[in-house]
Amino acid sequence: MKKAVILFSLVLILLGTGCHKKPKITKTIEGNLLTYYEMSDGTWKCDDHIYKYRLELTGRMSNAAKDTTFVWLSNLKEITFERSMKAAGLSSYSGDYFSPDEAVLVEME
Repeated sequence: MKKAVILFSLVLILLGTGCHKKPKITKTIEGNLLTYYEMSDGTWKCDDHIYKYRLELTGRMSNAAKDTTFVWLSNLKEITFERSMKAAGLSSYSGDYFSPDEAVLVEME
């Protein structure tokens, strides 16, 4: 009886570890900077990083004739347009840039 309980417990453990489904790519987007993917669980993927959010930030830079849009994949819920602009390459201060785990710029218009 003891062996049957142990065997049954092992089977349950093995079944439980195999139930987690890996997210699949549902859409491929060819951004003008990087290719990225929408995943079946609602996340976004670029290179080997997974991001929770896709953020489109539109605004006008000083002295610009038209608006600029930045598309970021991000694990940060919010990014300001000013921070986005600096992190896109318009800052000489390295502290203004995002680490790959925080955010990645995939499109800019």
